Amino acid sequence: MPTAVRALRGATTVDEDTPEQITERVQTLLRTLLERNGLTKEDLISILFTATEDVVSMFPAAAARATALGDVPLICARELSVKDATPMCLRVMVHCYTDRSRAELHHVYLEGARHLRDDLPA
Repeated sequence: MPTAVRALRGATTVDEDTPEQITERVQTLLRTLLERNGLTKEDLISILFTATEDVVSMFPAAAARATALGDVPLICARELSVKDATPMCLRVMVHCYTDRSRAELHHVYLEGARHLRDDLPA
């Protein structure tokens, strides 16, 4: 059993607020987070999603459930409405078990969210 509980961060954006695009972008984000960090579903504790106010067509957690993550605790929340913030943005915090140190974790920012954390490695 891995020795540490860690949190991974990530974000992506959608070009259109449609269930199809939200599903594709959320699934790509989660798949990339898991692959880059050598995680499996069994390593996951819970996943928190946020979405900006302009994303209303579906819950991001519903997209995650469609990838067989339905038995992982998932929850969605509204992102703060901050002036000049990235629009159409979906963020995620994944809580997991891992043997990797914080310095070895790879946070993932895709699409229009790439600039959000350019201070993070990989």
